[in-house]
Amino acid sequence: MTSERSPTAPSDRVVGLDALRGFALLGILVINIRVFSMPEIVLFNPTAYGDFTGANYWAWLAGHVLVKQKFITLFTLLFGAGVALFVRNRERDDDPAVRLHLRRSLWLVAFGLAHAYLLWYGDILVAYGVTALFVVAARDWDARELALVGTALLVIPSALEVLSALAASPEQLAASWQPAQSTIQSEVETYRSGWLAQMDHRVSSSVYRQTAGYLASTGWRTAGLMLYGMALFRTGVMTNERSAGFYHRLVAVGGTVGLATILAGVWFIEANDWAASVALYWTQFNYWGSIPLAGAYLGLVMLYAKWRPAGVVTRWLAAVGRTAFSNYILQTVVATSIFYGHGLGLFGRVSRVEALGFVVAIWAVQVPLSVLWLRYFRYGPLEWLWRALTYRSLPRMRVSDSEN
Repeated sequence: MTSERSPTAPSDRVVGLDALRGFALLGILVINIRVFSMPEIVLFNPTAYGDFTGANYWAWLAGHVLVKQKFITLFTLLFGAGVALFVRNRERDDDPAVRLHLRRSLWLVAFGLAHAYLLWYGDILVAYGVTALFVVAARDWDARELALVGTALLVIPSALEVLSALAASPEQLAASWQPAQSTIQSEVETYRSGWLAQMDHRVSSSVYRQTAGYLASTGWRTAGLMLYGMALFRTGVMTNERSAGFYHRLVAVGGTVGLATILAGVWFIEANDWAASVALYWTQFNYWGSIPLAGAYLGLVMLYAKWRPAGVVTRWLAAVGRTAFSNYILQTVVATSIFYGHGLGLFGRVSRVEALGFVVAIWAVQVPLSVLWLRYFRYGPLEWLWRALTYRSLPRMRVSDSEN
């Protein structure tokens, strides 16, 4: 009998996949904290605001080389793998897989819109939900087709950005690289103000990211990486089914190629004295280098999960991964309460090093909270709500004695 009431039980989950998701979720905060605490331009041009010398320079460099785009790449690969896993499990149970997937994706868009317009413009859920509506069409492709089309999609925003650099005037490049101080200060004052005053920047930035930004860049990269994730799931890479030797090679090759490419980009921009005329070219080094380096991180987590499948670190990361949706929103709630005017109002007042201190403090709350929560509940609160809306039923929330 066909049913729409069969969400994936915790006992059916893949520990390596959950640990990787937790690892990615925690890492994302290292970069997100920059725009929680500083003007948006710092993601593009780190010299535009704040101290960029000494320890603050090294904090930026470590984040740029090791974290920026790597963990969101991992998170997007995982989302693509999640699409493939969801459809496979629903088809296995004779559920209407595609219909459930589409409903699930539309609800994610709804959650993302609320997140973006009520809390933080840097939301990624809308892009994931919209893109998932289309990539499910590739659910029956083989891994080679997924990888080839994924690569083609990844090339598009890269090519568009290079063409934009070639077509733009020096004045246009300079304006996008270094906004007027009055514009930056206006953003600082906005986020030191109350929640309603923040709408002035949050709404305009969210609209841009979900329209022009999505069509020019985010949509293509998100789709390409999701297809990669589906290919990695189909070939057993994401589910820790490959040999230890395979993951060792992934770490060695991905780490070498990724780090070499990203460090070459740092050398390039610094050799050009952070000139606006080369800024759009500079971003390409990290754009492409982040993918193999994310692959190396994937390999490291899978190797650790093989080595210590029931170890403390694996279990902690898996707990964060199983509650990733709730933890993602929790990061926003906590960070905006610290930095925005309706909270402590520290926006624009902390250095890059100090911001990393807040990252560690938030991790120190999220990890044990996730572990504790899952002792008593089968799902995170938002995971439960998302499942309830998807299946139009109420999944059992409490952990039974037999599951402990």
